[in-house]
Amino acid sequence: MKRIINLLLLAVAMTAVCAASSRPAHGYPIDPVPFTSVRVTDGFWWQRLKASREVTIPLAFSKCEESGRYRNFVNAANPSDTIAVGGFSFDDTDVYKTIEGASYLLQTYPDKKLEHYIDSILVIVAAAQEPDGYLYTSRTMNPEHPHKWAGSKRWEKVEELSHEFYNLGHMVDGAVAHYQATGKRNFLDIAVRYADCVCRAIGDKPGQLTLVPGHQIAEMALARLYLVTGDRKYLDQAAFFLDKRGRTSRRDAYSQAHKPVTEQDEAVGHAVRAAYMYAGMADVAALTGDSAYIKAIDRIWNNIVGMKYYITGGIGATADGEAFGANFELPNMSAYCETCAAIGNVYVNHRLFLLHGESKYYDVLERTLYNGLISGVSLDGGSFFYPNPLESAGQHQRAPWFGCACCPSNICRFIPSLPGYVYAVRDRDVYVNLFMSNTARLDVAGKRLDLSQNTAYPWNGDISLSVDSNKAGRFRMMIRIPGWVVNRPVPSDLYAYTDGKNPSWHVKINGRNAGGELENGYLAIDRNWKKGDRVEIHFDMEPRTVKADSHVVADSGRICLERGPLVYCAEWPDNKFNLPSVLLNRHPEIRVENAPGQLCGIVRLVADAQKLGYGADGRLVSEDISLTLIPYYAWAHRGPGQMAVWLPQSLNAVVPEQ
Repeated sequence: MKRIINLLLLAVAMTAVCAASSRPAHGYPIDPVPFTSVRVTDGFWWQRLKASREVTIPLAFSKCEESGRYRNFVNAANPSDTIAVGGFSFDDTDVYKTIEGASYLLQTYPDKKLEHYIDSILVIVAAAQEPDGYLYTSRTMNPEHPHKWAGSKRWEKVEELSHEFYNLGHMVDGAVAHYQATGKRNFLDIAVRYADCVCRAIGDKPGQLTLVPGHQIAEMALARLYLVTGDRKYLDQAAFFLDKRGRTSRRDAYSQAHKPVTEQDEAVGHAVRAAYMYAGMADVAALTGDSAYIKAIDRIWNNIVGMKYYITGGIGATADGEAFGANFELPNMSAYCETCAAIGNVYVNHRLFLLHGESKYYDVLERTLYNGLISGVSLDGGSFFYPNPLESAGQHQRAPWFGCACCPSNICRFIPSLPGYVYAVRDRDVYVNLFMSNTARLDVAGKRLDLSQNTAYPWNGDISLSVDSNKAGRFRMMIRIPGWVVNRPVPSDLYAYTDGKNPSWHVKINGRNAGGELENGYLAIDRNWKKGDRVEIHFDMEPRTVKADSHVVADSGRICLERGPLVYCAEWPDNKFNLPSVLLNRHPEIRVENAPGQLCGIVRLVADAQKLGYGADGRLVSEDISLTLIPYYAWAHRGPGQMAVWLPQSLNAVVPEQ
C-alpha cells in the first residue's frame, strides 16, 4: 500500500513538473529577475515602499469603498433596472490595480490581515461575474440601462468609451501579480474566465466580431496571461488586437489607429494608450518573433527620445487629448506629462532593454523613474499629481484623490513592483541595471546566485555589490554605466550638457581595478566569482547644467540643473523672489548641500545668479542672489507657489521683477 501511495505521489509530482515545463518562456532574450526574488532595503526607496504600504494602498482601498467601487460589484451580482449607473466605465480597474500593488507588497511584507482583506474583495468580484465569464459592472448591474458609455449591448462601444477590454487588461495584470505573490488562483480564475469570454466573442472566425480596444492594455496583459497559463489563445488574441488596429472602423491618431501598428513611426495621440500599446507590441514581438513589431517600436522610440521627451522623463505634452504634441513641442507650464504615461514609459523601455540589451533604455527608464514618475505621488504617499508640469505659478497642487483615479491606482501598483526592475539575466550574463540597496536571489544557468547591494544612491555615486553565495561559477557581471556619467543626459541630441565637465567613474573588485570591457553601455566583468567578492563602483556625481535642442522653443535661452539621475527645480519656499526674474550666470558656481531634515532628506543645489528688476528711477538693475534648488520629484509639498525646472540664462528669457 505504501509503495502505491509513493507511486501516486511521484505521478502527481511529475505531472506538476511537466505542467510547469510546458509553460512558455517569456520570449525575450534577457530574463528579468522577478520582484519575488529581490528585497529592497534602500533608504531612498524604502521610504517610498513604506509610504505605499502604510498610506497609498490603504487609502486606495478606502477610496474604492467610499466611492462605490465595491458596491458596483455587489450591484452587478444583484442586477436591477432601478440602479443608476454612474461614475466611469473603467472604475472596476481601480480595484484591480490596488489589489495588484498590494500583492507585490505581500511578497515583500507578508501580511495575513491584508491577504484576508484581498480575498474578501475577490469574493465580491467573483459574484459579479456572469455565467459565461463576462465581468463589466457598468453593464451587468443594470443591463437595460447601462453606463452611458457602454452601448446597448456587449462590445458595441469597446472601440470608443466602454473600456471593456481595458478592464480586462487591468484585471489580468492584477490577477497574475496576485497569483505570483500568493500562489492562490482565486483572482486568476476570474481573469481567465473573462479572457476566455473575450476570446470567444472577438476574432475573425465566423460569428465573431472584429474589434480592437479603445484604450490599450489588454495586449500586454493577454501576453502575460499566456506566459502564466501556457494557453496560446491569449497570445493569439493579443496579436489579433494589434494586427487589426487601423483596420477597423476606428482609424484616428488619438488612439494610434491612424495606420496599422507596423507602419507607424511617430508617437501620436493619447500618451498612456500609446505607451501601453508599444509595450504590448514588444511582448507579442518577443513571443512570436515578429520583427515588424520590433522595427516599428524602434522607430517610435527614436521619435520619442529624440523629439518628444521631457528632461524629467515625462511624455505627453498637451492636455488636449492627454497626448503627444508635435515634434519638439515641449511646453513647461502647460506640460501634461501624466503620471500614468510615465509608468507606461517605464514599461516600454524595460521591454526594449529585454529585447536589445542596451543600457540606453535603462537611461531613459531611470530618468523617468526618479523624476517624472515619483513626482506623481507625495512623499507621504497620500496625495497625487495627474499631470506633472515643469513650471508653475502656483496653480498646480497635489490632490488627495481624483474622481478619475487612474493615476493614484497606477502608482499603487507600480511602486511596489520596483524590485522587479533592478536585475536581469541572459545565459551567464548578470545585468545590474538600477542602483539601490537590496538583497537578491538570482538563477544563472539553473544555479543559484545571491547578491547584495549597498548604496546611498541617488545622493552619491558609490555602490557596493557583494557576492553572498554563488553556485553558478563563472559569469559576466554587466554593470550599467549611466548616460549621465558619460556626458549623455539622454540617448539622443535632444538635450546636452553645457558645463564642459568630464566626470569619471571606476569599478574595483576586492580593492583592485576590475578591468573588463564596455559593451552596449555596460562594463562586462568576466570571472569565476567567489563568495565574498566585493565590487565597488564609483560614479562622479557633480551638478551639471543642461540645454535643450534649439528646436525646443519653450526652453530657448534657458538651462536646467541635474545631479546624477535627479533633475532639480527652483521653488518658492527656498527663494524669496520672483523666479521668472532670475538670470543664471554663464558659468554658475553650484554648491551641493545636504539637507537631511528637509523633504524626507534631500541634497540641495545652490547656484550663483542675478535677479533683474527696475530701480526707483525706472532703470533696469541687477542684484546678486543665491538660487536654491531641490529635486523635482519633491516639489509642491509646502503649499502652492512658483516652481521652474528650466531657468533663464539669456536676457530674452527673463521677466524683470516690477
